[in-house]
Amino acid sequence: MERKKIVVLTGAGISAESGISTFRDSGGLWEGHDIMEVASPEGWRKSRETVLKFYNLRRAQLPTVNPNPGHLALVELESAYDVTVITQNVDDLHERAGSSHIIHLHGELTKARSTLDSSLIYDIGYKNIELGDTCEKGSQLRPHIVWFGEGVPQYGVAEQITQRADILIIVGTSLVVYPAAGLKDRVKPGTPVYLIDPHMPPIEDSPNLTKMEANASTGVPQVVKTLLSEL
Repeated sequence: MERKKIVVLTGAGISAESGISTFRDSGGLWEGHDIMEVASPEGWRKSRETVLKFYNLRRAQLPTVNPNPGHLALVELESAYDVTVITQNVDDLHERAGSSHIIHLHGELTKARSTLDSSLIYDIGYKNIELGDTCEKGSQLRPHIVWFGEGVPQYGVAEQITQRADILIIVGTSLVVYPAAGLKDRVKPGTPVYLIDPHMPPIEDSPNLTKMEANASTGVPQVVKTLLSEL
């Protein structure tokens, strides 16, 4: 029998529980940086050094944090369901937890890409990107991050997968950042949706929507337990 498809949309809330700082928790400031200073093409043009330093610090933090029970519970689902994680987060916690199918909507800290040719993407792990580090075409490397004002290359793929979902789970996202927030409207009518967040975003109630005001590390294992018991 074909497995049911579960799509999980994760946001900053699930990473915050592992100790990763988020713009969401700090009113748009991150260690004194305005979001547009370090997450926009304008900020990059203004000071490449500032932007590189900012993401180097973020990358250096990754080995010091670990996946939490929310990440790990999503891996359990794969024992019985066809699971795709669509994440707005740029960390590697879903990978390290063991999820098999992950789409990073907003890029990945552990990768760099060419400023000349966006198809040239490099795995760099937790290493720094420095001024003078270049691609094979001689162009400066930049963080492989989708900044404000840039397109979201993986959105089309994420949209297609969401349209085929039998169940949608939304974890730790404010549902205000588009186009990612629009994925909740791409599921088939009547598809069961689970929304897990301690600060419930404004979303209209419906018979197929289950809201759980809880942190990811508490709420996700509960939902996973329910879904596995239903089989």
